[in-house]
Amino acid sequence: MIKVAIVGASGYAGGELVRLLSKHQDVTLTHLYVSANSADAGARIDSLYGSVCNQCDLVLEPLSLEQASAVTDADCDVVFLATDHKVSHDLAPIFIDNGIVVIDLSGAFRISDLNQFSKFYGFEFGAKQRDLMVERVYGLVDWVKQKDLQQARLIAMPGCYPTASELALKPLTAASLLDESMPPVINAVSGVSGAGRKAKLSNSFCEVSLNAYGLFTHRHLIEIEEYVGTKVIFNPHLGDFKRGILATITARLRPHVSDEALEQAYTHAYPQNSVGSKEHSALAWEKQSLVRLKHGTIKLHDVQNLPFCDISYVREGDYIVISSAIDNLLKGAASQAIEAMNLHFGLPRARSLL
Repeated sequence: MIKVAIVGASGYAGGELVRLLSKHQDVTLTHLYVSANSADAGARIDSLYGSVCNQCDLVLEPLSLEQASAVTDADCDVVFLATDHKVSHDLAPIFIDNGIVVIDLSGAFRISDLNQFSKFYGFEFGAKQRDLMVERVYGLVDWVKQKDLQQARLIAMPGCYPTASELALKPLTAASLLDESMPPVINAVSGVSGAGRKAKLSNSFCEVSLNAYGLFTHRHLIEIEEYVGTKVIFNPHLGDFKRGILATITARLRPHVSDEALEQAYTHAYPQNSVGSKEHSALAWEKQSLVRLKHGTIKLHDVQNLPFCDISYVREGDYIVISSAIDNLLKGAASQAIEAMNLHFGLPRARSLL
């Protein structure tokens, strides 16, 4: 059995990790941690999340940096960090030094350009953390080699907006089908759970209205550009719903790109879920990508509370509009992190997710 600990287990993504890992046949949850000053410290996880009643009754343990130093590979084989960026930055080397694999859901280790990092994240990297960047693996699981995940000690999971955007665009950049003289324009709308569980007026449900924010300044912009491999214009929006992300992306293709080349780019990237697939059982998904290619309209409702990314596109001449939908707490956070864990340990990627 794989021994698993979760830091930040009381947050929305942390709660989803608990729910999914509690039913994982190859996992034993050993510890659930929260910050040392958290109001949730000492509470049972099932008192916060009814979704884990009769599945997990672990107590949320307070964790400081000093206490983290005492956590060893006897306690857990892998730790999920569903924490603030700075907290993940500080904790990751401690756990790795103690022989524990780290799967980080924060943005601490995503960006390769550390000069840009401080501008967008507001703090400087430490020396140990810089050393870890050499070996960290970016966990966009549909585009990373399994052997790299299996060898990784630190897996940096993509952000939610980047997951939806990169899965939609990478088939085109990988096949050199984009006319890069026109940066793709990404208009993406996220539910309020993307801001986390901590109460703030700006993401209070009664205060939220559909609005754009972070134009040209959002930290996910540089992440998307790095892993898609082209400049983009990223326009994030906050919607008055709980969970999910819908991205609508407008781009221009190179001249004379055929419909066949376009379809081949997507079916080559996500072959097991090409248009017309009739196989939808949980067993069938065990070895398949959780990206579903579709015709027609993509609906957020179809992916909420599910680990899939749904993608469709339409074209008119040299222009293409791609739609991509995910649940921000699942494919954009917890379930993709579990996919990475499953692949790291040589398990079917969808284990516990369906």
